Amino acid sequence: MEPRQDDLCGGMDFKSTADIEVPTRLIDQVIGQEHAVEVIKKAASQRRHVMMIGTPGTGKSMLAKAMAELLPKEELQDVLIYHNPEDSNNPKVRVVPAGKGKQIVNAHKMEAQKNAQLRNLIIVVAMLAILGFAWFYMREQFMWAIIAVLLLLLIIRYVTPKETIITPKLLVSNQGKTTAPFVDATGAHAGALLGDVRHDPFQSGGLETPSHDRVEAGAIHKAHKGVLFIDEINTLRMESQQHLLTAVQEGKFAITGQSERSSGAMVKTDVVPCDFIMVLAGNLDAMEGMHPALRSRIKGYGYELFMTDSMEDSIENRKKVVRFVAQEVLRDGKIPHFDHSAVEEILRESMRRAGRKGHLTLKLRDLGGLVRVSGDIARSEGAALTTADHVLKAKRISRSVEQQLTDSYLDRRKDYRLFQAAGEEVGRVNGLAVMGGDAGVVLPIVAEVTPAMSKSEGHVYATGKLQEIAKEAVQNVSAIIKKFTGQDITGMDVHIQFVGTYEGVEGDSASVSIATAVISAISQIPVDQSVAMTGSLSVRGDVLPIGGVTYKIEAAALAGITTVLIPKSNLGDVLIEDMYKDRIKIIPVTNISEVLEHALTGKKKESFIDKIRNFSVDKMGIGIFDKALPH
Repeated sequence: MEPRQDDLCGGMDFKSTADIEVPTRLIDQVIGQEHAVEVIKKAASQRRHVMMIGTPGTGKSMLAKAMAELLPKEELQDVLIYHNPEDSNNPKVRVVPAGKGKQIVNAHKMEAQKNAQLRNLIIVVAMLAILGFAWFYMREQFMWAIIAVLLLLLIIRYVTPKETIITPKLLVSNQGKTTAPFVDATGAHAGALLGDVRHDPFQSGGLETPSHDRVEAGAIHKAHKGVLFIDEINTLRMESQQHLLTAVQEGKFAITGQSERSSGAMVKTDVVPCDFIMVLAGNLDAMEGMHPALRSRIKGYGYELFMTDSMEDSIENRKKVVRFVAQEVLRDGKIPHFDHSAVEEILRESMRRAGRKGHLTLKLRDLGGLVRVSGDIARSEGAALTTADHVLKAKRISRSVEQQLTDSYLDRRKDYRLFQAAGEEVGRVNGLAVMGGDAGVVLPIVAEVTPAMSKSEGHVYATGKLQEIAKEAVQNVSAIIKKFTGQDITGMDVHIQFVGTYEGVEGDSASVSIATAVISAISQIPVDQSVAMTGSLSVRGDVLPIGGVTYKIEAAALAGITTVLIPKSNLGDVLIEDMYKDRIKIIPVTNISEVLEHALTGKKKESFIDKIRNFSVDKMGIGIFDKALPH
């Protein structure tokens, strides 16, 4: 069932998000990742490791936290570490049920306190006895008695062990926890991940801190019987990943000093339990810097998940987005609830950000940011509810850095006329590109044809920091020109410039613009500068779909361009803001002939297009241009 466009909330009956019921369990709050939810449930019940790969903000950390809630809390344990009288550099480890650790430490502290009080009482009595005896029987030697008492104090202080030596340290405590531990070790250095031994500046003279008291648990030990979450696993050093693999395999890992210069380098504890479920996360490039054996461990004893960044636009999924808005309001706790109109505007933005027709975005962290900014605006205005007007204001305020940079580029290019929005010019086309995934920009492309420098053949030269895919697109365009125009370009050098592309160009969405600019330069037929275009071009002349079409159209409208050509297959992806709809005309095209029909201008236009059409039919035996132009 297709959702109705006039009721984006799918017929839900609510006045504000205060009427929306929000689940209490985290696993039930996850949106649009049904497959991942099922895998996490299975992994939690079977204690399997999981690796989640996908776009940031799609719910990876939330799923990891939800897994911790699914684990049994009855298995939680406390870890104690004791002084080893036989070898002070090898502290002993003891594991007890959760909550017992603190009781044991308190009992030892009380015993140590009683022993200290008794010892101090004996010392005071002995001191007074010595001084009293000297005063009554050896008054002339009383000064020596005082010296003897001081020496006795020093000897007792040096010989008597500290109370901290006989008192164990609570290394890991799970007292009072209602769920299994969840430890986020993202970006942790070796000591924080694997445990460490603090440096002791006083290593002699009875002033040193006992070695067991300097031992610090690592994230792997704190996650015992719970979940260890590491995002961007490739940022960990290979040595740390190797140790992590050992901990996963053995379920226990001894703690030692991580610095070779530290006094803690001599200390190594008994093995400390670290039986955790490992959840790794990252982008696709995270797997490149991952230890092969660690990856193999997950593949063999766990699950690998790819997190989708969009979900189908259905009534059921729209209801999930509505629930997400309610969740974000409750989680923030400082912003007003959203009314029906505000939720519809969030849904509309979810469609825009999906970048794919018939889908809603699952980049929920970014969408949650829009919810919070909208609520902040409503609160600053003293509104009881957040409305659609607040959301629209928030969209303008919370623009990404790329969008703000794009606006700056547009203003600069207008000032210096790096692109034109009116008139006509030979070999110059207004292409369109996307920066940072959500910011459109006008990309002027200029082409010029000169006699070939080489006697054997001509070449195509392109400037503007082109990346690999963009370079390949330029080569494809040269093939199209040879095939479809009938022009012998072996004696020509074709120069293509991407004007003002200081940030570089990647992708093939400018190939339609390149072909139009080169054809204009060869035929000396001008291009209408009020037209902008985007689209990928096959070697057969078909205009193929591209990404970011909505942002590109809006960029063209902001630049003052009145017409934009887009691939026909992208027409369903267009979700431009209402403010742009009357400012720009959108024309869908399917092949290069339609592009030339709308982009070229001047007296020579019709005869040139007829020539191309006739050449395509006569030489190639196909009517590529017949679909667009009448015979």
